[in-house]
Amino acid sequence: MATRASTSSRVSPAFTFLVIFFLLSLTASVEAAGRGVNNDKKGGGLGASFIFGDSLVDAGNNNYLSTLSRANMKPNGIDFKASGGTPTGRFTNGRTIGDIVGEELGSANYAIPFLAPDAKGKALLAGVNYASGGGGIMNATGRIFVNRLGMDVQVDFFNTTRKQFDDLLGKEKAKDYIAKKSIFSITIGANDFLNNYLFPLLSVGTRFTQTPDDFIGDMLEHLRDQLTRLYQLDARKFVIGNVGPIGCIPYQKTINQLDENECVDLANKLANQYNVRLKSLLEELNKKLPGAMFVHANVYDLVMELITNYDKYGFKSATKACCGNGGQYAGIIPCGPTSSLCEERDKYVFWDPYHPSEAANVIIAKQLLYGDVKVISPGLSVNVAGDGNSGMSVLCDLYSDEKAANFQPCQPQRASPSSRNRSSRRNSDKNAIVSIQ
Repeated sequence: MATRASTSSRVSPAFTFLVIFFLLSLTASVEAAGRGVNNDKKGGGLGASFIFGDSLVDAGNNNYLSTLSRANMKPNGIDFKASGGTPTGRFTNGRTIGDIVGEELGSANYAIPFLAPDAKGKALLAGVNYASGGGGIMNATGRIFVNRLGMDVQVDFFNTTRKQFDDLLGKEKAKDYIAKKSIFSITIGANDFLNNYLFPLLSVGTRFTQTPDDFIGDMLEHLRDQLTRLYQLDARKFVIGNVGPIGCIPYQKTINQLDENECVDLANKLANQYNVRLKSLLEELNKKLPGAMFVHANVYDLVMELITNYDKYGFKSATKACCGNGGQYAGIIPCGPTSSLCEERDKYVFWDPYHPSEAANVIIAKQLLYGDVKVISPGLSVNVAGDGNSGMSVLCDLYSDEKAANFQPCQPQRASPSSRNRSSRRNSDKNAIVSIQ
């Protein structure tokens, strides 16, 4: 592999509760989009979950666009029990990482796609999902798909939601609800490389006129502006994932004609270069924006560990996608009606040439849940309650209002039997947890 995460048997649960919080905020709340449910049940300190990003967290916004990037077609969602196997717009065969953790915690807070017809009124109070398959930080990213929601547009849509909150709650209560009781999750950046800078033909002009360092600099300047805009709209609590090892996905192996044990060095170098500078940006924003907290999630190392040591986790392939269109790695076309399907879907790390399978999401979720401080952490400049190394102290610092003590992750509880049973099959045979070195 071009790069890999080294491992050890040491496990530190210190950040368990912050990670639970991160995952809940990141994607668990999109589950209702597949169910067609708006749940008004009120919980402790969590107000709303606002989700921004790409196809890894798209809950169905692209269902309402005239776009080439859609997942509301079979066999996508074939293992998503909540919808009876009906496609929901998720770009995988079943649950996302957030869905899995949300089940374990019994979360009742769901964010609905912004473009869904029922995204109005009190349904907004649980949160809104703005993510869009093909979307990126840069406006030009993903233009091959014709339509998609880039990060600038997603922030524009949140501005609309923000005004709706004023109408629903009144200006003072709305500001308090957004700033103190809501989380903003951002999972974006991979498409800016895959479907912009590295994309054949479309990227030729950009790559001739911009060095990788300059392009990444532009990405981060745009992201800085986007995060600052959200801050100006009263967002205060952010969780931001870095870019995964995009050079190791089946699509990249196919177009670069690589052997199974190879990854595209340039793609992974770009991701790593971006990731280093992203963390610095978040530390900078933690210092510059009063009252804000930006938390960094190390997605790259978690996914690389899974790809590198896939057999240890019970998989038989981390190179060929389960759903694809021929070739050594299942081609370059996302999963759809014309795709062929593998027989053992839980034995493949990748669902299609771009996206992880539900089984892989289970492993990543478990690693996040029981990982150490190198998995997810606040910026180095942030002062938190307690010893500063405790996930509990960071989590409860995020929810410092009077209801924080009643917020479930601040009072660890075991998952209900019903939710535990739903994921026991996946969890039982894939239980190796490692720490990232």
